[in-house]
Amino acid sequence: MLLETPEKKKVILDKRQAHAKAESYCAYQERAQQEVRDKLYDWGLHHNEVEQVISELIVSNFLNEERFAQAYVSGKFNIKRWGKVKIKQGLKFKKVPEKMITKALNAIDYDDYLQAILTTAEKKAPFITEKDPYKKKNKLVTYLIGKGFESNLIYEILKSNDLP
Repeated sequence: MLLETPEKKKVILDKRQAHAKAESYCAYQERAQQEVRDKLYDWGLHHNEVEQVISELIVSNFLNEERFAQAYVSGKFNIKRWGKVKIKQGLKFKKVPEKMITKALNAIDYDDYLQAILTTAEKKAPFITEKDPYKKKNKLVTYLIGKGFESNLIYEILKSNDLP
């Protein structure tokens, strides 16, 4: 038996309505320009209207790509404990300019970053059930790389703290 789901009706807004809705969308949390652009297209606006609304949002400071990049980096590092590689990929996916990505990533304190690698490794190590020390270390390194940390820093931290 095939279940039928009601199709979502696409909401078509005029430029004024879309601008007001975009303002509240941006006020709720920091957004990348591309996220807002995609929403405006979803609401049925055309290219010229979309770019005009984006410009107006930037002028009125509802949309600020640099502020978004800083908030994204801060949240992903401090809350999710992601490494710089994974954070950078996330920002690139949201089409944030390279210059802003670099600036936002440089805001992460180096000592805090190294401490985050160590803390993450110490939390994960007891849960790796592998008996072979080589395989155990490999699993830990693979996990940390998956979290977005750089392999050279991972090996440095593991070696200097006698972790597997």
